[in-house]
Amino acid sequence: MSADEKRDDEVGYRKPPRRTRFRKGQSGNPRGRPSGAKNLSTMLSEALNELVIVTENGRRRKITKRKAIITQVVNRAAKGYWRDTKLILDIEQDIERRTDAAAPEAADFGEADKKVIKQLKARLNRNKGGADD
Repeated sequence: MSADEKRDDEVGYRKPPRRTRFRKGQSGNPRGRPSGAKNLSTMLSEALNELVIVTENGRRRKITKRKAIITQVVNRAAKGYWRDTKLILDIEQDIERRTDAAAPEAADFGEADKKVIKQLKARLNRNKGGADD
């Protein structure tokens, strides 16, 4: 038996026998996260989307818990509770930051770009028979 073959069949710490390493039909992590298990984000989202019955202006309505929470925080901020006011302002700033980051940058054309655009406009206007913009 050569040294390579002997090394392949070596058994010891973190080296189980080759015939028992991988069994057919057995998962690589049998005690891992079960399928269908939900993470914290999913559970929170489901809880916030549950419907509750509220009374507004003498009428009963069904709204989500998410909307009920936001309505309560906004109403408390309007009454002058500074913590709720700060929370609302922080949320607004976060939303603005996200939309500003997602907005495309304004096109800043150089002289060469402006010249090409002018030539394209002239060519298009010649084909249409119209005046230059």
